[in-house]
Amino acid sequence: MDAKLLLPFPSLPAALHPAVPKSLFLGASLPLRPPPPFPLRLRPRRAAAAVAQAAVKRRKEVPFDNVIQRDKKLKLVLKLRNILVAQPDRVMSLRDLGRFRRDLGLTRKRRLIALLKRFPGVFDIVEEGVYSLRFRLTPRAERLYLDELRLKNESEGLAVAKLRKLLMMSQEKRILIEKIAHLKHDLGLPPEFRDTICLRYPQYFRIVRMDRGPALELTHWDPELAVSAAELAEEENRVREAEERNLIIDRPLKFNRVRLPKGLKLTRGEARRIAQFKEMPYISPYADFSHLRSGSAEKEKHACGVVHEILSLTVEKRTLVDHLTHFREELRFSQSLRGMIIHHPDMFYVSFKGDRDSVFLREAYKDSQLVEKNELVLLKEKMRALVAVPRFPRRGTARIGEEGEGINRSLQLSDEGSDEECDEDEGLSDMEDLISELSGGKSDADYQWGDGWFGENDDAPPDFGDDDSSPQEVKVAMKNADGSANGRAPVPVFPDGRPRERW
Repeated sequence: MDAKLLLPFPSLPAALHPAVPKSLFLGASLPLRPPPPFPLRLRPRRAAAAVAQAAVKRRKEVPFDNVIQRDKKLKLVLKLRNILVAQPDRVMSLRDLGRFRRDLGLTRKRRLIALLKRFPGVFDIVEEGVYSLRFRLTPRAERLYLDELRLKNESEGLAVAKLRKLLMMSQEKRILIEKIAHLKHDLGLPPEFRDTICLRYPQYFRIVRMDRGPALELTHWDPELAVSAAELAEEENRVREAEERNLIIDRPLKFNRVRLPKGLKLTRGEARRIAQFKEMPYISPYADFSHLRSGSAEKEKHACGVVHEILSLTVEKRTLVDHLTHFREELRFSQSLRGMIIHHPDMFYVSFKGDRDSVFLREAYKDSQLVEKNELVLLKEKMRALVAVPRFPRRGTARIGEEGEGINRSLQLSDEGSDEECDEDEGLSDMEDLISELSGGKSDADYQWGDGWFGENDDAPPDFGDDDSSPQEVKVAMKNADGSANGRAPVPVFPDGRPRERW
């Protein structure tokens, strides 16, 4: 190998290798500071605004959910009744009822005749002509409806007081009439309260024109009405404790502890936060709250008092959460009103049953029943009893027209059915085909009825399971007439030996 190849490469002069300049350090001009003695927080800690804003786990309570569950069928029947009573003479054809299918919340293709025959205690189906079917209220259902109207007219003074108290709780003492209409059934107001109550008492109300529609404004402030139900209950408890203190001698010291309702289970931390919230000074829902800062503990205390007072004014001490959110502007409710109510399970309970959430006043209920029932609640219970009347009653039970045991039996069935989950449109199509009978045995494909509900199986027998009236099984034994096994034809007999009729 040549020696020249082993020599290193000759180095070039330094001028041929210029030095590459280094890139500038962008942070060279920044002043260097010593690191802080503690780690920096990426997000500052929020100040504890409200004591009870910490998460309180919601727990399902069956007694309150049963109240919503047992009224599912009643809610549908009341919708049908409201449509019916708006007609002349309270009589309506099935053809016209088919136009309200969306309003009734019924999406499946079912016959209206099957829906109405499901409630024989409320609706009567009458035949006018060959192809004309009409329905109306039964005499008992119509009597209950007239009694409800009479009772609402007689209690007009109470309705006026409720409207005045609702306006007194608002900040501007003015609420849109369309918002009040959401609570008219819960407050027990007449159907046309705008044309009756709002105009008959100019010394209390006046209707003003707003950008979003007419509003009801308060014209007279009454300090005697500015007393909440919570303050009245606290005064009664104070009088009761004073009487007990005078009767008991050498009573031991009583520790201040939170009295939780029966059945409410909370952790120690949740009970401590609720106790701290209860120790805060009470703020009346009728007091001026314009100075309360949004998100503060005082504002939440006032909002809880307003919700408590509104529920106390309702007939059944409950309403929909959506109805309360309509008053967010007038009553300055927070955006998370539902969450605030759930954070106070000692006062309220929110049920997720049904299409929309409902809020209950806890102290007004005991085991799915109202502690105090007025006449409107009693009328509603009678209506619920008519809804629970089965189409095929059991043997030995009273008929629909009987006054005594028939209603008591229906009340018992409605109470038993409230503990079970039921679907308001379950099995509605399993009814006898009255249209098939009127058409001479022809199928529904040959006719198109006005309700637009066809396509069901006409040969399907009626389902008796929904009415809970299925007869018990009776074992029938095959036995010879003379009791011996000689080749004669066997005779069916019951277990007690009685011969069964042949048919």
